[in-house]
Amino acid sequence: MPDPATEQADHIFFLWRYAWIAALITGVIVWGLIFWVVFRYRRRHDDEIPIQTRYNLPLEIFYTIAPIIMVVVFFNATVKAQNAVLEDTREDHVVNVVGQQWSWTFNYTNEEATGGEGTNVYESGTASDIPTLVLPVDQTTQFNLYSPDVIHSFGVPAFLMRMDVIPGRINHFEVTPDTEGTFKGKCYELCGAYHSRMLFNVEVVSVEEFEQYLRDLQEAGHESEEPVTGGTQAYTPEGLGEHSEEGAE
Repeated sequence: MPDPATEQADHIFFLWRYAWIAALITGVIVWGLIFWVVFRYRRRHDDEIPIQTRYNLPLEIFYTIAPIIMVVVFFNATVKAQNAVLEDTREDHVVNVVGQQWSWTFNYTNEEATGGEGTNVYESGTASDIPTLVLPVDQTTQFNLYSPDVIHSFGVPAFLMRMDVIPGRINHFEVTPDTEGTFKGKCYELCGAYHSRMLFNVEVVSVEEFEQYLRDLQEAGHESEEPVTGGTQAYTPEGLGEHSEEGAE
């Protein structure tokens, strides 16, 4: 797995790492028992008949209870990680992410660097022009996910997080990048003929560089009264204050 690049990703990394360790330990035990039984109780003579045992009550109780305990432990760990990743905090920034066939638009709303309340600057890509999502390090950004056409899935491997982008509803999650650098993002949901082109780059930079980037977008004319789809069509995502956790993975 990639090194976690956000504070939230640490919870997912911890869950996956120890889930794999537990699965490997279980696998080694099961494989060991299988090979031991094959060797220990193999037929040694053609006329040999193995002991006929109908059942072993203690053994049956064990292999019924043990998996239940394992499921409970895994479920508890998963819920804790999910709650930590989807926890709503006092975010520093809001980015309205629009997944449209077949690219992405990133709307930075109400940023003080571009005028504060009611302003919107954006970066939009096309199937042949990969857009860049710029985020400030050590600050929390909330992604509001919107689709005007089909189901997409917004994810960054280095963040160890993705979430479905569903038409007619607004899903959201937050990230707090703790590592500056360049990362790759993509759509994880097969969404049409050019799904493979739904790529984007992520730049995690200092707060000063982030604010300058927003001003550069504004000066370049990438500004609108409402968030935009594909850099041309405005939309008003009704119920933006509401969200659903459906599709989080």
